[in-house]
Amino acid sequence: MNCLAGSVLILFLLVSSAFGQKAAPTPASCAALTTLNLPNTKIIHAEQVEAGKLTPPRKPYDPAEARIYPSLPAFCRVVAQVAPTPDSDIKIEVWMPASGWNGKFRGQGNGGFAGEIDYGGLALAVSLGYASAGTDTGHAAFAGDASWALGHPEKVIDYGYRGVHEMTLQSRAIVQAYYSNAPRRSYFAACSDGGREALMEAQRYPADYDGILAGAPANNWTNLLTTAVHNVQALILDPASYIPASKLPAISSAVLAACDASDGVKDGILNDPRQCHFDPAVMLCKASDSDQCLTAPQVTALKALYAGAYDSAGKQVFPGYLPGSETGGNGWGLWITGPAPGKSLMFVFGFGYFSNMVYEKSDWDYKTFNVDDGLRAAVEKTASVLNATNPDLRTFGQRGGKLILYHGWNDPAISALSTVDYYNQMTAATGQKNAQSFVRLFMAPGVQHCAGGPGPDSFGQGGWEPGMGPDDPQHDLYLALEQWVEKGTAPEQVIATKYPREGSASQQKMTRPLCAYPQQAKYKGSGDTSDAANFVCAPGPK
Repeated sequence: MNCLAGSVLILFLLVSSAFGQKAAPTPASCAALTTLNLPNTKIIHAEQVEAGKLTPPRKPYDPAEARIYPSLPAFCRVVAQVAPTPDSDIKIEVWMPASGWNGKFRGQGNGGFAGEIDYGGLALAVSLGYASAGTDTGHAAFAGDASWALGHPEKVIDYGYRGVHEMTLQSRAIVQAYYSNAPRRSYFAACSDGGREALMEAQRYPADYDGILAGAPANNWTNLLTTAVHNVQALILDPASYIPASKLPAISSAVLAACDASDGVKDGILNDPRQCHFDPAVMLCKASDSDQCLTAPQVTALKALYAGAYDSAGKQVFPGYLPGSETGGNGWGLWITGPAPGKSLMFVFGFGYFSNMVYEKSDWDYKTFNVDDGLRAAVEKTASVLNATNPDLRTFGQRGGKLILYHGWNDPAISALSTVDYYNQMTAATGQKNAQSFVRLFMAPGVQHCAGGPGPDSFGQGGWEPGMGPDDPQHDLYLALEQWVEKGTAPEQVIATKYPREGSASQQKMTRPLCAYPQQAKYKGSGDTSDAANFVCAPGPK
C-alpha cells in the first residue's frame, strides 16, 4: 500500500487531459488474458468487473478510499504472480478500464516494508481512465512488519527493486494484450518507501517510466535506519532521556517563539527551518519537572535528534530532524517518541530492518548497537539492494524522462535534508544545466511525512476527492509532471492548499506557492498571508 508505515493512505490525484489522444481501442476479452504467456508469470485470475460492483479486496483504510469503490466504471481486473527466482512470490494486480482508456499506464508504489497492493490507488486510477498496476513487492505483510525477510535474501531483492520493475514490465504487457496497444505514456508516483522505489526506477530502469513523482524518498535506506536506531538509543537507552508526547506542544511552542517570525510571517510555519537555530537548553526545567520544560537528559536527547547521527570519526551518517511541526497526528508523537518508550514507528522500522535484514536475528538486542558497526554491516549486507542513491540520472534524462521530487520540510520520518542532499549530488553529477532539463525539487514548509502538519499539504500528492479545489497543473504536482512530459512545460511553482480540518469551522483555508528549489515563497509584505497571491518565488539559501 502506498502509505505511511501502513497507517496513512496516500492517494494521488490522477485527473488529466487527453492531450490529443486517439480514439480508445476496443479491448479484448478480459477472461482470455488467463492464457497470456509472460516470462516467469502466472495469470491467476482475470475477470470483467461490472460498474460499481467491485467487492473491495480488503477493508478500506479511510472514508476517502471507501467512497471510490461504488463509483468505479467497468474494468478488467487481472491478478498475477511473478516468480523470477524460486523464492520469489511477487503478486501484482492490473486494473484496466473497459472503455475510455486514456492511453496511459500508472504504476502504484508502496510504503514502509510494503507487503500490500495499493487498492485505493488502483481504484482511483481506473476511475480516471488509467490502466494501473500495484504490487506487494513479493510478500504479504503489514507495512511495519519485516519478519518475512529473515532468511530470504531473494525476497529482500524483490522488495528492494525487482518487484516494482517486474510489476512494470509484466503489467504493461498485460495492458498491451488487452487493448492491442502499448501505453503511450507511463507514470509512477509514490511517497516514503514509494519515493525510494521511484528513484530506484529512475536509476536502475530509466526506460520504465516517462514521468516519476518521488515524495519524501527513503532512498538512503542504510543510513536512514542506522540513524533510526541511534535515535532510539538517544531516547530510551537511558529511561531518563525519554521525551513523552505530552511535552511536544511545549517544544513546538518554544521553536515557534524563537523562529516563526524570522521569515516575515508569523503563522506557525517555518518557511525554511534550516534558518532556525533553536537551542533546546532554553527549555531546561528551572524547578520541578513538568510538561512545559525538559530535564537535562531530555535536553541532551532533543539535541541529538536535531543533530542527526555521526560516526566515530565525526562524519554525519544522516541529517537530523528540523525544528518545527513537532506536534500533530503525523508528527513526532507517531514517528519519534511514540505513545510510550519503544513504541514509535522509528523503533519499528529500525528494529525490523536490523533484526531481519542485516543481522538476521529475531532476538537482536538494539541496546548493543553502535553506529560504526551497524552502518558497516548494513551497507555490506543491503546497500546494493535497498539504497537508491546513485546521483547520475543522465540516462533517464537523455531518453526524455522527467522527475519531480518533493519533501515536507518538517518530516519526522525522513529528514528533508536528505532529499536536498540527494538533489544537490544529482545536479553536481548530471550538471546543473542538464539537470534542469528533467528534474525539479519542491520543498513544502510546515508539511510532515508525505502530508500533514500546519503547512499547506495538498498539492496533488496527498489525495483527491471531488470538489477539493482546482484540478490543474498549477495546483497539482502530478498533473504538472504530466504536462512537463507531454507538453514540455517545466513546473516552476505549484499552489499548495491547506483545507480546514473537519469539525473546525474556524480554521481558514490557506494557499501558498511551493517553488522549484532553491527558490522559496517570500511574502510581498502586504495582503492576506493565507493567500498565495501575496507571495512570490524568490532565491533562497541552497
